[in-house]
Amino acid sequence: MARKLNNDRALRIAAAARQEFARRGFAGARVERIARLAGVNKQLLFYYYHSKRGLFQAAVRRGMAELEAALAATAHLSGRPLDRLRQLLTTLYEFLEQHPDLVALLAHAERPDGAPFAPPVRRIVVLLAEGQGLGLVRDDVDPHVAAAQALILMLGYLRLEPIIAASAPPLAADEPALRDRWRRAAVDLVVNGVRAG
Repeated sequence: MARKLNNDRALRIAAAARQEFARRGFAGARVERIARLAGVNKQLLFYYYHSKRGLFQAAVRRGMAELEAALAATAHLSGRPLDRLRQLLTTLYEFLEQHPDLVALLAHAERPDGAPFAPPVRRIVVLLAEGQGLGLVRDDVDPHVAAAQALILMLGYLRLEPIIAASAPPLAADEPALRDRWRRAAVDLVVNGVRAG
């Protein structure tokens, strides 16, 4: 794309697209609504993003760039690999928790557009491989599978939280603390699940 996508109108369009796709999915989203939300005409939207698919890809890329920026803060963590893994997973979960529109956007994706989770997967895989090299992570753990499982655990819970809380009335009574308990338990499950001996 040769057009500048960091001007005010292009950014408004991208933000409106993210909101529309998160709410209605790719199939249900309407370009007309996105243009109206952004306060632009439809032609300008196509000028910048070429198609509905281009808009969707831009929304996902923007969200994942925000996630990568949040994870970059964990790049200089100290400690052993499993300590850094715990901090990375906590940061990842907290970011997704604070961006439910991104969780919904990814859940609505009808087909993969690139590899949106490649950066966090790589970070998790590196820590797991380092841990294996030091004998801290079980040798039978496939770092790529474990990274995918950690993401599925987080995304699945955040997407289905209302259903899970409604299905377990004692949990629903304590909803504010439920997310914190889930985050700690999910991170513990991953870290303790890969820990050697």
